[in-house]
Amino acid sequence: QVQLVESGGGLVQPGGSLRLSCEASGSAFSIIGMGWYRQAPGKQRELVARINNDGSTNYAGSVKGRFTISRDNAKSTVWLQMDSLKPEDTAVYYCARLFGATPMNWGQGTQVTGSS
Repeated sequence: QVQLVESGGGLVQPGGSLRLSCEASGSAFSIIGMGWYRQAPGKQRELVARINNDGSTNYAGSVKGRFTISRDNAKSTVWLQMDSLKPEDTAVYYCARLFGATPMNWGQGTQVTGSS
């Protein structure tokens, strides 16, 4: 049973930075893709960034150049560094274990609020 635990959310002023962490339990972390999603009030959950087992990455256009996803297989952890935050980045952020393009497991989510 894979468990994902996110941390690092909070309130940040526009232009500020936050770093989200997601620690995974269970085996085979190094061979799976991982993704960060977000869901704003009244909106559908959307993919923000993903990192494959070979380290290749993909980003949503709205965050490209501002967010960076990374992973450490030895620590079974994936991070999302968020810079130049905007109010529209406000959402609950979830990490997910991916099978291809399909999220298979979700964390509990962490709230990110960009507000002055």
